Amino acid sequence: MADLKPRNLISVQERLRDQVAHALRAALISGELRPGVVYSAPALAADFGVSATPVREAMLDLAREGLVEAVRNKGFRVTELSERDLDEFTEIRALIEVPTVGQVARTATAEQLEALRPQAQAIVAAARKHDLIGYLEADRQFHLDLLALAGNARLVETVGDLRKRSRLYGLNRLDQRGELVSSAEEHLELLDVLLTGDAKAAEECMTRHLGHIRHLWAADEQAEPETALRLPAR
Repeated sequence: MADLKPRNLISVQERLRDQVAHALRAALISGELRPGVVYSAPALAADFGVSATPVREAMLDLAREGLVEAVRNKGFRVTELSERDLDEFTEIRALIEVPTVGQVARTATAEQLEALRPQAQAIVAAARKHDLIGYLEADRQFHLDLLALAGNARLVETVGDLRKRSRLYGLNRLDQRGELVSSAEEHLELLDVLLTGDAKAAEECMTRHLGHIRHLWAADEQAEPETALRLPAR
């Protein structure tokens, strides 16, 4: 029975790390954690009211996603993206996703496409509820599952990595202006076009969608940091 206690402790530690990582992602999206700024694990831990260990572990998780980078003996710097970075990410995504969506329009069955509708609806629902983390997760899942219908796992992996590195800052301001809802509804439009089997129309719809995403990035402004961060409700 002695081996049960360590497992329980590890489980608790992992849950706390996940909670901290979730809260940090929310802070990145809202602009509370700002690009280019170095944050120390002890300082963030004080804001969260936890020890530095789960914060450090959560930050390492975010570093693997490309959201932050470790700064030796100081902490973690929020990755800063330039306008050129965003242009290049969008260009690469368009080169990959637009023709792939055309291929999916030609080859996917109606059943396969309709299976994506709950995800597309979840994106809209999250936008309407102002659930920014939920919005990004549902959006990520929809796009990756859609691309997976082309049958190339490496392609899906590549786009998944690009999406992590080109995440949005300050989504709260876009949400307040109501632009997230219109962007979310484009996923249902894309799905309806795909169901017609018109590859050219699907490619055009995907091109517009990616262009709209880039416009949202360009229109975004950084939010001022909050004085304290909080863990999500348990």
